[in-house]
Amino acid sequence: MSERDLNTGEWSVLGLLVVAPSHGWTLVRELAPEGGVGRIWSLPRPLVYRALESLRARGFAADAGTVASDSGPRRTIVEPTAAGRRALAAWLAEPVMHVRDLRSLLLLKLLFCERLAVDPVPLLERQRAVVQRVADAQAGQLEAATGFAQRLALWRCESTEAALRFIDGAVELSAAPSSARA
Repeated sequence: MSERDLNTGEWSVLGLLVVAPSHGWTLVRELAPEGGVGRIWSLPRPLVYRALESLRARGFAADAGTVASDSGPRRTIVEPTAAGRRALAAWLAEPVMHVRDLRSLLLLKLLFCERLAVDPVPLLERQRAVVQRVADAQAGQLEAATGFAQRLALWRCESTEAALRFIDGAVELSAAPSSARA
């Protein structure tokens, strides 16, 4: 399973369901711009419900009953299926292929690793290898470029180097004792 198999919103909803089965309104709040996941990737209410339908259709989520609501009809609780849990676990282990997607996809993966008590270091190590290959290729492009292409190559090199520093820092934070991270 790769990041191409589901869109970012669907991965976000599936991640939240694996953390805790939920109803749509709770997911909407988590994915709002000020929500826990929304700080990284926000999704408007209609797209949250569309993601739920897509996950059900793919067999990654299923209805698990209803609960009463203080402000409307009963709410349907949705839970991940075994296939959904496997898909998320595979996605969490897979590095992001493009540096431009690290801000959203890698941070989402790290957030869900934390919420699910999954060690992020193996992912970060695989991610570093991918980004290092990109950095090596970009260094050659910078050397060969002229004019604006050289400035663009410089931008890409600097962004990639910043990504490598972030990954190294995230590994260090993961290795720090819990009390030092709090």
